[in-house]
Amino acid sequence: MSKLRPILLAEDNPREAELILEALADNNLADRVVHARDGVEVMEYLRCEGKYGSSRPGSPAVVFLDIKMPRMDGIEVLRAIRADPALKKIPVVMLTSSKEEQDLIRSYELGINAYVVKPVKFAEFVMVVKQLGVFWALLNELPPERAASNGY
Repeated sequence: MSKLRPILLAEDNPREAELILEALADNNLADRVVHARDGVEVMEYLRCEGKYGSSRPGSPAVVFLDIKMPRMDGIEVLRAIRADPALKKIPVVMLTSSKEEQDLIRSYELGINAYVVKPVKFAEFVMVVKQLGVFWALLNELPPERAASNGY
């Protein structure tokens, strides 16, 4: 069995990040989550820069990206990921509270893989996160050239 790649979670709200980690823990995925608190941190992780400078290169299984974050928002992060040839094939899921049509349209125009609005009810929120984690971390298959090139 191949080694599981990490999930990169971009979430600035500590309570929502905690809930996401708890939901992923139910499927034994929480220990594979890297939590970035803003868009700058996401890009540093993906490019092995800043505090991630000594990290082993390799792509996450998926990036769960919030739209409204400090320093660099989710739309800017998505634009940067899709513009970088080394990163553009990484699956990115907007996991956001934004129901704004312009956010949805811009996300898809920039190449988002999925757009998921965070449910308000706790049980629904947990169920959605569990399903996302299982699908993207365990079931989704990457193209052969990417899987072979990132060392995982």
